[in-house]
Amino acid sequence: MAGLKCVNTPTSQTEEHDLLVLGSGEAGKYIAWTLARKGMKTAVIERKYIGGSCPNIACLPSKNVIHSAKVASYFRRSEEFGITKDNWKIDMPAVRERKRKMVTGLVEMHLDLYKKSGAELVMGSGRFVGPKTIEVTSADGLIRLLHGKRVVINTGTRATIGPIPGLAEANPLTHIEALDLDRIPEHLLVLGGGYVGLELSQAMRRFGSRVTIIERNPRLVHREDQDISAALHELFKDEGIEVVTSARITRVEGKSGESVKLLANRNGSETVLEGTHLLAATGRTPNTDGIGLEQAGVETTDRGYVKVNERLETTAPDVWAVGDCAGSPHFTHISFDDFRIVRDNILGGHRVTTGRQVPFCMFTDPEFARIGLSEMEANERGIAYRLAKIPLVAVLRTRTLSETRGFMKALIEAKSDRILGFTVFGVEAGEVMASVQVAMIAGLPYTALRDAIFTHPTMLEGLIPLFTNVPPAAAAVANAQALHA
Repeated sequence: MAGLKCVNTPTSQTEEHDLLVLGSGEAGKYIAWTLARKGMKTAVIERKYIGGSCPNIACLPSKNVIHSAKVASYFRRSEEFGITKDNWKIDMPAVRERKRKMVTGLVEMHLDLYKKSGAELVMGSGRFVGPKTIEVTSADGLIRLLHGKRVVINTGTRATIGPIPGLAEANPLTHIEALDLDRIPEHLLVLGGGYVGLELSQAMRRFGSRVTIIERNPRLVHREDQDISAALHELFKDEGIEVVTSARITRVEGKSGESVKLLANRNGSETVLEGTHLLAATGRTPNTDGIGLEQAGVETTDRGYVKVNERLETTAPDVWAVGDCAGSPHFTHISFDDFRIVRDNILGGHRVTTGRQVPFCMFTDPEFARIGLSEMEANERGIAYRLAKIPLVAVLRTRTLSETRGFMKALIEAKSDRILGFTVFGVEAGEVMASVQVAMIAGLPYTALRDAIFTHPTMLEGLIPLFTNVPPAAAAVANAQALHA
């Protein structure tokens, strides 16, 4: 660690900087590293997780644990692949250690990047005490006062613990604790059928837990198309995961880790659900309370997110907000784009969030990935489209892998060959989606993918039969006219 600036020294003087970053998440750390290399005196204030949540408690650790669960699923299916198994078991402490070892390596990588960039990492809790002025209190009580010509707020979000009677007192797991378990929950109750809830439900089921998902909406991932929800319901049913939809929890009793009981109202009837552990995965709350934003002249929305414009500027001059706390879509790759927007704007450019692509991938097994419009979104906006859809079993690579579950579909503009959206539920979905996204970025017509030569047998090869199935434009126009007649 020699030469690394990671210090806390008491001072009565205000320390001047060209740039202050509150929070070391994806956008904030890259802004600091980049501008420090350009000669700006830069400091990043971080309360706990060096590098932010992604490498410590979220994206990467969760995918690490999910992959361990995937390996466990292969063991259970071993006879299918001609392999006999005997006396195997899940060692959760070893699963946790693999994850922790990866996190340690990522933290060391981040510390090295701070050292090489020249940006200072200040460990402590920061709060605004005036315009562009942050007071930092270290764990041992030392206080520093920092002022920046420019300030970037990057404080992220945390798991929401809703106002359900008894929920907070039950001390439920969030994704942080769930990813650090050293024993398999006997029966895990999961509140929420979104990304976190679904990914961790499947992983814990594959480790050996009994799992029940409780979702307040009529279906899982209710903002997605019906066929995606149906496919996920079928997947979870096949894996032995119980899904309880249209359920509103009215009370929680007991303690997670011991015994917990959920009282719920489902379609007008009272339901009781009991388990040993409870995971709260019902959404995110911005980390904007208690950091003195009002002292800095920074306003928030009615949901608590920092109010920003399309340049990610806050209501205070020379103060930006990035990542989850700014209400950006809650993905690390979007936070990285926030970094590029603020970097360019600080350096005199003009870059905005308006109209940017928001790709995403849910890392269930198989994965669910989408770029552009879904059918639901297109219909809500009155956008006419042509639909092409094929089952994944039609992609021969899936047969070699024994991973034939799923489908892919594409929305093509009714009167042109422009790709409006692409969805895939299946093995390697995220990788396949990225190829279609590149075509969309380049403005290529769907015919470019239809007529491409892709290596056989690969997943990408499936784009050829998919786009071969696009209906003719004339038929789509006629259908759209009939629909609105």
